[in-house]
Amino acid sequence: MICLNCYVFICRLSVAVLLTGSIACLPNVSLGLRPKRMTGGSLTAPVPWHAMVYLSENILDGGFAEGALIAERWILTAGRNLFVKKSRNDTRGKEPLIPKVYLGISKRSDAQASAEVAVEKVFLHPGFQNTSDWDNDLALIKLKEPANFSESIMPIPLPETGDNQEEKKGESGIIAGWGWGSLFTTAPILKFLALPIVPCQGKYQAKVLASTPTVTDKQFCTGPSNYQENVCFGDAGGALAFLNPNTNAVYAAGVLSFDKACSVEDHAVYIKISAYLPWIHSVMRGDSHEFAARRASFINRMFSRHFALS
Repeated sequence: MICLNCYVFICRLSVAVLLTGSIACLPNVSLGLRPKRMTGGSLTAPVPWHAMVYLSENILDGGFAEGALIAERWILTAGRNLFVKKSRNDTRGKEPLIPKVYLGISKRSDAQASAEVAVEKVFLHPGFQNTSDWDNDLALIKLKEPANFSESIMPIPLPETGDNQEEKKGESGIIAGWGWGSLFTTAPILKFLALPIVPCQGKYQAKVLASTPTVTDKQFCTGPSNYQENVCFGDAGGALAFLNPNTNAVYAAGVLSFDKACSVEDHAVYIKISAYLPWIHSVMRGDSHEFAARRASFINRMFSRHFALS
């Protein structure tokens, strides 16, 4: 199932990046499957950058969620995915858990030892849930060994200059996940949605839920599809991917944080990756406060010597 106005976009995306159709351009004959998926969504082959971040099969024990492979040893995900209980009251003072990570799978039942990649360490954003359940909801997972890239496993690029579709109302991005459907069950097969960007800055205009984000300039939102399909519980951590029409390049614009839109709220809220690139790059290159202080001291000495000699 694909909504008609998204069909061309999906096919271009599959040709440009997903090699031999990792995102399948399925005809509308699969509409009968919709009630069992991601409050809508289309079934898909493996999305090569998509990762399963797994704490438990049982949601009461942390459940499982999504992540995105962004380099051979790095997964980007939502910080809340590393805790059993997700609220700020429950995470304060607690260390994030080490999850299992699975790559290159489209069936949930394929989350087996053969698809597991060992985790070395997790890095929670230092401002995670500073003031609310939703701020700085980001984490990096470092793998013990580089992932073996293939047709079904490859990283998605981070945004570069000119990659800004997430700032344009009405632009559509793609997100995949195993999250809850309308029957309150997780999907057995990975599914994806094409969702439009909608303006949302400020306090979330909730219809039902009490705990919702205040959306800052480090976040952005999508609305439901034309069929009222939306992300739901368990889709957090998934990357919203765009195809830049000027360069034909695919990039990850956001990491899904507020995944509780389902069929009761309008907007899903994402962490804007471009706002966190300095932190992401500093973690990936192994930086520390000590290194930063040493570099600053070194360059200050060089300036002092230069001006003393001039």
